[in-house]
Amino acid sequence: MKIANHDGRSLLVIDEHHGIDIAEASDGRFGPAPESVLQSWDEFAAWARALNVEGSHAIPLERARLGSPSPAPRQIIAVGLNYSAHAAESGFDVPDQLPPTFTKFVSSITGPDTDVRLPHNGHTDWEVELVVIIGREGHRIAEADAWDHVAGLAAGQDISERISQLQGPAPQFSLGKSFPGFAPIGPWLVTPDEFENRDDLALGCSIDGETVQEGRTRDLIFPVASLIARLSATITLLPGDVIFTGTPAGVGVGRSPQRFLQPEERLRTWVEGIGELNQHFIASDDQPGSNLS
Repeated sequence: MKIANHDGRSLLVIDEHHGIDIAEASDGRFGPAPESVLQSWDEFAAWARALNVEGSHAIPLERARLGSPSPAPRQIIAVGLNYSAHAAESGFDVPDQLPPTFTKFVSSITGPDTDVRLPHNGHTDWEVELVVIIGREGHRIAEADAWDHVAGLAAGQDISERISQLQGPAPQFSLGKSFPGFAPIGPWLVTPDEFENRDDLALGCSIDGETVQEGRTRDLIFPVASLIARLSATITLLPGDVIFTGTPAGVGVGRSPQRFLQPEERLRTWVEGIGELNQHFIASDDQPGSNLS
């Protein structure tokens, strides 16, 4: 099952060009806002799986109208150094208990296809990630039960401005990763039962057709279930919460020489079984205060 945010209304995706308006099909029981569907995820999922799709009215699905499948999460949890090769290229040891955890502020979230303005005098980097969207509240979740708390998976980019992120006296990870448009998510939510192996998905990204990252989620140091268990040992995970699970090797800051995104470059991001994101980068408007660096 795939659920899209189509102009702020939840759609049950039939194919890339058609969907069913959930609020209309459920006579207002669920939706229309994506947040309300996620808040009632267990009940909604049971209803949706029993729905006669062929007997329901389909409407056009236009990719340009897609937003994030969880546009206003109460919590965004982002995980660093969760692939061994990326930890090595970043100059850090592999974490053994819990990887570094930070946030991306909600105002950075967008849908799958966007123009992103580069911060003034910045070094903007790319990080393809599998995104987990929570569908059931939980605290101290057992690893064996973790997937029961997942509504679905999406593709994500943890776009990062490295100057802001690393300026001292202490790093500003959350601010450096939260400029407008720095958290594209989508193109839709895909439920875990859609995957042959939900723990082994290919993911990657390219700049103007040149592949810069490739990996598989089987190489996560802390896989999805482990992350949910370890994070929920401290925080309560809430429906709609978003978890960026980490990026494989190949980011710009880890290259020699380093490489960063430039105006007019296009970043294409993909996750197997989910789909792709497309970001087009435009020059800074050079407005004072647009960057703290």
